[in-house]
Amino acid sequence: MSGPGQLGLFAAPPARRIWTVRDLVSTVRTAVEREYTDVFVEGEISNYRPASSGHLYFTLKDGDAQLRIVMFRTQARLLRFKPADGMQVVARGRVTVYEARGELQLSAEYLEPKGAGALQVAFEQLKAKLAEEGLFDASRKKPMPAMPQRIGIITSPQGAAIHDMLNILKRRHESLHVYIFPAQVQGEGAAAEVAAGVKYFNSPAAAKTLGAAVDVIIVARGGGSVEDLWAFNNEALARTIAASEIPVISAVGHETDFTIADFVADMRAPTPSAAAELVIESKHQISERVAGLHTRLGRAVRYRLLTARSHFVSLAQHAAFARITDLLNRRQQRLDELTYKLAASQSRGIAQLRSRLSVAESRLRSHDLRRVLASLRRECDAITTRLATAARQHLAHRRARLDQAAARLVALSPLNILERGYALVFDTAGNIVKDASQLTVGDPISARLARGTVFATVKRTEK
Repeated sequence: MSGPGQLGLFAAPPARRIWTVRDLVSTVRTAVEREYTDVFVEGEISNYRPASSGHLYFTLKDGDAQLRIVMFRTQARLLRFKPADGMQVVARGRVTVYEARGELQLSAEYLEPKGAGALQVAFEQLKAKLAEEGLFDASRKKPMPAMPQRIGIITSPQGAAIHDMLNILKRRHESLHVYIFPAQVQGEGAAAEVAAGVKYFNSPAAAKTLGAAVDVIIVARGGGSVEDLWAFNNEALARTIAASEIPVISAVGHETDFTIADFVADMRAPTPSAAAELVIESKHQISERVAGLHTRLGRAVRYRLLTARSHFVSLAQHAAFARITDLLNRRQQRLDELTYKLAASQSRGIAQLRSRLSVAESRLRSHDLRRVLASLRRECDAITTRLATAARQHLAHRRARLDQAAARLVALSPLNILERGYALVFDTAGNIVKDASQLTVGDPISARLARGTVFATVKRTEK
């Protein structure tokens, strides 16, 4: 048993701190984010899941270790290639903790394939996708017009390419109509502007404004780096070019530069200047071709005429030709006879129809409608007269009965009695007074005479 002097040998136990899960995970997340704000992680993509919101979710694997990766829509929109399972990539971002599951994850801000560049991977992916859909097939490419009169060019109006093209077109054929759709050909928004130009030249509004639709469209841009030409590797632009009803020539970059627009266009030109030379032949070449065709046509016509004349002469000298001529003459004679018979038959038919018409007219006159109407009118007048007489008789009879009834009514009217000097006496209630006992002295009364009414007061009554 220890004494009082031994109590100082034992220290008090430390205070125990109990964390909530939220507080502990939040504290760890803050410490991790403060320590690993900008890191590069290399690994293989697995469980790649793009969300409808635009965010990307996948896992980076390396041996037995793995790390969750999230790339939000703002950064995912800037990707030049499409991630896929099994792809080796390098991700850059900040390490954090997803509190809802307590998992360590990397919030990626940049992603690039390991080895080949991101632009090259994106180019190959889009090229393979469109080739599989058949957008590069030669069978769907439209032929170039032999003699285009209206050419639509989509390019930057400040670039050197447009000036070279205009000079070549003017030198080769000055009667062309060239329409320029100004578009940005490099940087953000360039692909959308070029696609808008292709859609415009295909629209009815363009045909109305320009007087007619253009015969061919040239998409042109001078040389540059892969990044400078990247707008022409846009999927939306490629599909717009493929959907064009008007043939499209892609003249982007130098001869060694290839873009998706080159593969999907109906024709690829090595340079913008080459496109101007390809789209139309020079005046000298056209004149030579026309002269050559004219000479060949003349020779062919003369040869055909000589051949036909020789053949005709040989046929005319043949005995069969005489038989054919005799047969034709007999057929013509038979045709003339039939024509005469037909004319005679028509004359007889017309005469018969005229005779029948005369008979019909005679019968129609015997049934003159005016006489029938006169007879009907006389019958109607007789009926009207009888009706009027019957109505007058009926009215006279009714009037006599009315007079009789009025006479009886007058005879029974009490007013006639009043004419003989009698009067009708009424009390204040309007009742006829028949007995003097109905009244008392002072009662007001009224007396109806034959003409007028007298008002009085009872002075005295007698029974």
